Amino acid sequence: MKVLEFHGVKPEDSLKLIFDGAFNPQAALEHELAPLLQALEEYAGEWMPDVVNGKRQRKYARAAVWKALEERRDGNRTALGLYRTDWPVLDMSLSLWLPPRAPGLGILLKVKPLSFFTEVERCRHFVELVRVWASRYPVTYAMAHGTDDRTLAGAPNFGRDDETEYRDGFDKIYEVFWLNVFGPKLVETVGRERMLSTPAHRVEELPNGSILLVTWPTVADFASKEARLAQARAHAHLRPDLDFDTILCTLQERSARLAPVEPRFHPDLAPLLSRVVDRAASHERQRRIAELNAWQPPEPEEWRPAGSALPADVDDPERSLEEYSDLAEHLVALLHSEVPSVFEATPESLTDADFYFWREEFPKSRLREAIDEHAVPAIGAYLGEVLVRNLGGRWIPRQKREEAQVLVGDRVWFPFLRARNYMRSRQALLDCSLTWLYRVAERHRG
Repeated sequence: MKVLEFHGVKPEDSLKLIFDGAFNPQAALEHELAPLLQALEEYAGEWMPDVVNGKRQRKYARAAVWKALEERRDGNRTALGLYRTDWPVLDMSLSLWLPPRAPGLGILLKVKPLSFFTEVERCRHFVELVRVWASRYPVTYAMAHGTDDRTLAGAPNFGRDDETEYRDGFDKIYEVFWLNVFGPKLVETVGRERMLSTPAHRVEELPNGSILLVTWPTVADFASKEARLAQARAHAHLRPDLDFDTILCTLQERSARLAPVEPRFHPDLAPLLSRVVDRAASHERQRRIAELNAWQPPEPEEWRPAGSALPADVDDPERSLEEYSDLAEHLVALLHSEVPSVFEATPESLTDADFYFWREEFPKSRLREAIDEHAVPAIGAYLGEVLVRNLGGRWIPRQKREEAQVLVGDRVWFPFLRARNYMRSRQALLDCSLTWLYRVAERHRG
């Protein structure tokens, strides 16, 4: 069974549920967890897990759940994963903390894409699922919301350091999300009557004293003007010490950061920049697109007019050409497993190499001595070979490697010098990309 890898698909927003509760460790585990699985099977619908992961993967069945919890038990803790083999993508974990620790039941659930939860009925089923769980397993705190917006809200720290967050948890109303379950302790801190009178889509007191609060019928449109207004009203009601207008302004700013931005990248670099954007966390994706829409690559400086080319000054030009070819082969040897197109020495292989070096943060992640001694010469020679093979260029060898040129049309290019500038920093990999120099040289070949 091949499960859909949550982080292996297109980066986009997802629905995230965090559920921190408790269970009765004295009861037989199969009996105690049966209501949890019954509710999952009844309400999950199209995002129902079909794979249980313990020490190995099994097709979903309750027996597979019990087996996974048994084989994954380690001292006073056990956990399992629940996944799907088909769209939508699910990444779910169930964790149990056992005596002598205080018994705890934790559920972390993510479903991608968030747009899957556009329909009112689908969202209602999700709320019912959480309501059943929270009624059966006493909750400290639970929430469900868009993952990206939760990240922008600063969760789970909300401005606190890690030690404070670990010690105090969600001890006051830091944020009101789409779906919230407040445990009895937090309810009493706010005031039960105040919480029950919150202006929201749904407010319900559960049998164990927790309160379920849902701000809006659907979660996929949490960033809409109307949903944000409802969210701000609920938050200001529960935190009368905060200013409503300030809360609403903060929410609207987050909506603006998540609003879709149409890519308008420089056409010569669009294939590279699209891949750069795809590496951004989904909550940063729109900002990154806007940045790269505005960015223009600096004009390459590593050239001279053909009439001012430095003359060849080597005794054996053929030997120099062999050296450049050997150096280019070094780059092929370095990249061939990660960048198979490097064998082809085409403009597309330059783009693939650009992205590889950027993805790996190569100028920062490798030793500077190794970069200068090995990577820069190999990259420069490879760039020169691509210019020769694809643009009809001709090497003009020089004793000093950085002065070696490739004549293309009315210009000579300095590929080794470009490679040195290219490897200065991660940003330089874009500013001085191999792809960009090639495309400019292509336009000037006459």
